Amino acid sequence: MKESRAMDVRTEQQYNPYRVFTRAQWARLRDDMPMTLGADEIAELRSTHDRLDLREVEEIYLPLSRLLSIYVAAMQRLYVAQRQFLGIEDRKMPYIIGVAGSVAVGKSTTARVLQALLARWSPRPKVDLVTTDGFLFSNAVLEREGLMQKKGFPESYDLPKLLAFLSDIKAGRRPVRAPVYSHLTYDIIPNEWVEVDRPDILIVEGVNVLQTGKLPRDGKAVPVVSDFFDFSVYIDADEPVLRNWYIKRFLALRDTAFHDPRSYFHRYAPLSDEEATATALAIWERTNLANLEDNILPTRPRATLILRKGADHVVESVALRRL
Repeated sequence: MKESRAMDVRTEQQYNPYRVFTRAQWARLRDDMPMTLGADEIAELRSTHDRLDLREVEEIYLPLSRLLSIYVAAMQRLYVAQRQFLGIEDRKMPYIIGVAGSVAVGKSTTARVLQALLARWSPRPKVDLVTTDGFLFSNAVLEREGLMQKKGFPESYDLPKLLAFLSDIKAGRRPVRAPVYSHLTYDIIPNEWVEVDRPDILIVEGVNVLQTGKLPRDGKAVPVVSDFFDFSVYIDADEPVLRNWYIKRFLALRDTAFHDPRSYFHRYAPLSDEEATATALAIWERTNLANLEDNILPTRPRATLILRKGADHVVESVALRRL
């Protein structure tokens, strides 16, 4: 049995499609990438109960910014060469980065930090950020279809609308509109849109952006969201750690946002610590854990880069897919 396990480990290491870096090894890859964010700006980019400080930006996100600058430049050269080969007039082609991972893992913080860093490259590129929350079906539709308990699962998104949005972005159409989601009301805001007007770089953040579709028996194309990505980041952590972060965030929101009468979760504001913890745990196990195990975690091997976090929210290791 021990010999079999050892063989499995050797096989996994031999065929691992990723190069894995310790935090210290990754930090050294920053090279001369300049720090362009101040401490106050970093604090504003941090989500509730996430951890982000100057050191995290210097050791994790600046090397990633440097890597992305290399990837973007290489893709631009390839794009120009292909257009010349095809004899097509040049047109702006945005570089799209996907950010995936579980609820409460810190996707929003990572996406905002990347947007801030990339927007300060020279010359200043136009960097937009869109979350897939805006492409969820409205609560009315989810209620009608019996999907409220599966909000955030792949089937709870208006996939044709999301794919059409990404297709228009990639084709250089302008402007393209994305629906707006309210975390306060826990629903789509009717008749409200954010316009994305031909960015140089677009960051798309969401739990299931790396989700695949079923393979067609007839060989016809079945587009998925990640087909439009040029680079993708998966933020990873152990399930018990994620569960703890989710409960802590729930308790913090109970003491803040939930007190707003407009909040979808206003009914949870009067709960005691014990009651709120039990409620958060029930929601985690019923919805978020099921989504993680069935839909989100299986997409991790599809990411270009994996940021592995420890219990203190600090990135401990980085895995970069080999070319």
